[in-house]
Amino acid sequence: MTGYTEQYKMLIAVDCIIFGFDGELLKILLIKRGFEPEKDKWSLMGGFVKEGEGIDDAAQHILTSLTGLSGVYLEQLHAFGSPDRDPVERTVSIAYFALIDINKYEKQLNEQFHAEWFPIKEKPALIFDHDKMVETAKTYIRNKAAHNPLLFELLPKKFTIPQVQNLYEGIYNIQIDNRNFIRKLTAAGLLIKLAEKDKSNSKKGAFYFKLDRKKYKTNFPNLLSFIPKTSKIK
Repeated sequence: MTGYTEQYKMLIAVDCIIFGFDGELLKILLIKRGFEPEKDKWSLMGGFVKEGEGIDDAAQHILTSLTGLSGVYLEQLHAFGSPDRDPVERTVSIAYFALIDINKYEKQLNEQFHAEWFPIKEKPALIFDHDKMVETAKTYIRNKAAHNPLLFELLPKKFTIPQVQNLYEGIYNIQIDNRNFIRKLTAAGLLIKLAEKDKSNSKKGAFYFKLDRKKYKTNFPNLLSFIPKTSKIK
């Protein structure tokens, strides 16, 4: 049997970056690490790839075992392999990310898993290079969202214009002019206005909309036009 006897062996891990939106705030799902080093400190959902297991399968089983979430679409993001990223052994981590509507999955996520949602702006410091993973994921999402309706995956089937604005402000970490945003979003022709209103925040209420999925694949504008060019994206 041929083997790579002279090659250095290392561990392969998977870390899952889960972004969620509750209609008002962009959030991230975190868990406290259950073992040393860095035990009880905040972490992404992570673990090691088992023998005979594919990387994609590992990401799914790690997410489910640590949070209870299942059926979540995970997209592979990037490999993180700095020699000193893990103080115990040389470990390469494959990061995955997901965008979910928090309300859709809230029944799956229960207290026994001890995972918690944090507003992205109030995220605590994370172990190892997990903060770098989060920033890499945010940059990727910002770039991708400029060319396709990726962020609509975070919204419920029916949503209000203020919810869309809250989402874009959370992703790009900026303040958007309300009237200009509404004008450009409605002019894109991708939203279907519903008769129903959300009156949870005011007596007047805000109309619900839904995404016209027949149009968005072929007529999706560059959403960076919604973002002021003078705004600094952090």
